[in-house]
Amino acid sequence: MASTETALSLDSLRVLVAEVLEVETYELTDEGDFNEDYDADSIRAIEILARIDMTYGIEIPQEDLPDLKTLSAVHAALLRHAGRSA
Repeated sequence: MASTETALSLDSLRVLVAEVLEVETYELTDEGDFNEDYDADSIRAIEILARIDMTYGIEIPQEDLPDLKTLSAVHAALLRHAGRSA
């Protein structure tokens, strides 16, 4: 069984987000803007939150969406809502 740290790694989150954004994992940078760089819309942002909830069992409130514009921001929110600091 993988440790929680491994399960919440940036690399595992990158795979999840890349699938939602329909890009290759190597194309998804830590600071790339989802809207500007990957043409993501609000539906994709909500899908990212839904997949995080299904995959990790961690709910990130939709109120956080305006701040979740990059992979690193989503990762920080994931850790924060999991009870860890980024």
